[in-house]
Amino acid sequence: MLGRTCIFLISIVSLLSSFGVVSFNLTLIPGQHPNPEAVVHDVHRKVNASMTRRQMLQTFQNQDQSACLTGNPIDDCWKCDPEWPNNRQRLADCAIGFGQYALGGKNGEYYIVTDSSDDDAVNPKPGTLRFAVIQTEPLWIVFPENMLIKLSQELIFNSYKTLDGRGANVHIVGGGCITLQYISNVIIHNIHIHHCYSSGDANVRSSPTHYGYRTKADGDGISIFGSKDIWIDHCSLSRCKDGLIDAVMGSTAITISNNYFSHHNEVMLLGHSDDYTPDSGMQVTIAFNHFGENLIQRMPRCRRGYIHVVNNDFTRWEMYAIGGSGNPTINSQGNRYTAPFDRNAKEVTKRVDTAEGNWKSWNWRSEGDIMVNGAYFVASGEGVEFKYEKAYSVEPKSAVLIDFLTMNSGPLGVGGRMHLMFMLNLKWMKFLD
Repeated sequence: MLGRTCIFLISIVSLLSSFGVVSFNLTLIPGQHPNPEAVVHDVHRKVNASMTRRQMLQTFQNQDQSACLTGNPIDDCWKCDPEWPNNRQRLADCAIGFGQYALGGKNGEYYIVTDSSDDDAVNPKPGTLRFAVIQTEPLWIVFPENMLIKLSQELIFNSYKTLDGRGANVHIVGGGCITLQYISNVIIHNIHIHHCYSSGDANVRSSPTHYGYRTKADGDGISIFGSKDIWIDHCSLSRCKDGLIDAVMGSTAITISNNYFSHHNEVMLLGHSDDYTPDSGMQVTIAFNHFGENLIQRMPRCRRGYIHVVNNDFTRWEMYAIGGSGNPTINSQGNRYTAPFDRNAKEVTKRVDTAEGNWKSWNWRSEGDIMVNGAYFVASGEGVEFKYEKAYSVEPKSAVLIDFLTMNSGPLGVGGRMHLMFMLNLKWMKFLD
């Protein structure tokens, strides 16, 4: 029974915040939430609601519905609707955590990527992905068929875009890859991103009216630079030159959920440097992801900010899972950490280049995490225990709940006839126009 056995779905901090115990940051950067604990509470509330619905359906033996519902509030929000291909923009209402207000291309027109080429980064052809992402208006970008898009240079997005790969097998590789720089409201969903390498020393267009010279890009899978309201969901990321996802230079209001990470060294960097104070306002939710095979470190590596790591599955890192410097707040709840066989790499956490006397006051907490194969989390922070005090009436139990929440991490294999009909209808409407 799932019932009351999931401590990691209950947060005492949310109750305390409602009584005014949690202090507020009065100097906020754009997009920063004034009360991050309220966002944490909201995540738990949504997971609890989805888990309860699943349990009730199982109890009443509604097999069709219970087979669809996983307890993952994001997927349960849209995926059980058999008409989802005709209501794709419903996805924009399904995010959780700090990136939940990312609109993407909601209420904008649909744009069909019909050309997988990327021959000209300054004058992209209509029908290509690059032509879509630089436009100024909101766009919901979809793919009528499987595509391999090999970028010639980094793909620079404009605001209010959704990249929706549902119903197709879409791979983005090559130079760059994806750059979100000084923009907002982007959703990237159901895309394979891999084999990204350094590019640059070239002109690249970033809007219909502007292109400019770009210096060398690091080769990140997704680079988030000075941006807010970003949601990355159900993607797979692997084998890039630098990081798989980096968020720096005052970026905030980000959710990274349901992704599958594998085959990489430095997975995720959050924060530009220890001395870059605007990153103190960075707020990131990392939820329902699977950190899979052949990963070494940085899942994530944090500098400053508030990072909520909740209900993820970590599988045998080589050095460490979660690291940081510059006094970030790390709230780890309900994750499964499976340590490698190397007895010298069992610790989940790593304080990077910082003496113990300095990091002992950092606010790093583990609540309801499941430690496997000798994994252990070194917590820290004096005088903040009340924020993460465990609900003493329950105990963490079976890891089966993690399996339910992360079972569909990575791109989804959904599509079929409904997706085909949606694409045909879109093409017909374009023809009539």
